Amino acid sequence: MSFRFVTQPEIRREARKILPLEVWNFGDGASETELTKHRNRRALDRLAIRQDILVDAREIDTTTSLCGVPLSWPVVIAPMGGLVLFHDEGDVEMGRGAERADTLQFLSGASGWSVEAVAAASKGPKMFQLYHHGDRAWAADLLARVEASGYQSVVLTVDVQVYGRRERDIFNRYSPREAMTKAPNPRGPDGSYPERLTWDDVAWLKKTTRLPIGIKGIMTTRDAKRAVEAGVDIVWVSNHGGRQLDHTQGSIDALPPIVDAVAGAAAIVVDGGFTRGTAVLKGLALGATVVAVGRTVLWGLAADGAAGVACALDILRRELRTTMALSGQTSVKNLERELVFRVD
Repeated sequence: MSFRFVTQPEIRREARKILPLEVWNFGDGASETELTKHRNRRALDRLAIRQDILVDAREIDTTTSLCGVPLSWPVVIAPMGGLVLFHDEGDVEMGRGAERADTLQFLSGASGWSVEAVAAASKGPKMFQLYHHGDRAWAADLLARVEASGYQSVVLTVDVQVYGRRERDIFNRYSPREAMTKAPNPRGPDGSYPERLTWDDVAWLKKTTRLPIGIKGIMTTRDAKRAVEAGVDIVWVSNHGGRQLDHTQGSIDALPPIVDAVAGAAAIVVDGGFTRGTAVLKGLALGATVVAVGRTVLWGLAADGAAGVACALDILRRELRTTMALSGQTSVKNLERELVFRVD
């Protein structure tokens, strides 16, 4: 399969050239000082990879699964709202790119398309991310539609009690929510963020849907243990890409103790700064089941639609396989925590 681009930086440059400044800032920006966003990257950069030599690397096994869904490699597309701002067909085109790259799409609850439309547009596996904006009757109706459309899990995002102060947007007097109205079915934030959301809502979610459930936005061992006690199937380690609480920990730093706390009782997803195959390998070595990527595929979507998404993921897959071969790792199932170590 041939692609228009061959490196991640040129995809990013093309997206920057195409997008209006306010849309670029919405995608690239984070909250307040953007320290959390930068910590995600710096925390990954502080980790070095151990290099084992004289290992037969002719066959590299990247297969894994998430909640029983088989995956040919351990990278999935994170849920992102506002995709219509980056491509006219937004979430639908992202799904097509995911299918071409043979990976799984998490559809955002802030999608500009109906869950049915996104499900029908491509054949790849899909899971759904829920923002509990409305009352329980509204959520129950949406969950029933998600189940009927063939999505294979529901993950509740819990770190958006209020909308983070994203200063690039504030400075530019830019409202993504207003801009999203050009989508055919805008389901973005309606102004009432779920300040009331508690563990009772997790229990309600588990009783309401037959699908495996997860919690996205866990950054402490205490919350990870409570999630397992609540019977969740996915613990998603995430600081929302630095777009919510500023001055928090890099997600890769939060990952190992959470993996220990979960102790295999749930799948582990991690996101936050994973833009290269080397970073993906670090997340997997430290215990993630899969790594979720956001901005990397967002720039692909802006640069060349579904083909750009598939291209960005193809490059990432090649980087991961190359990194595994050069570090003497032949299977993602056998990665050890000692594969990475901190250097200052």
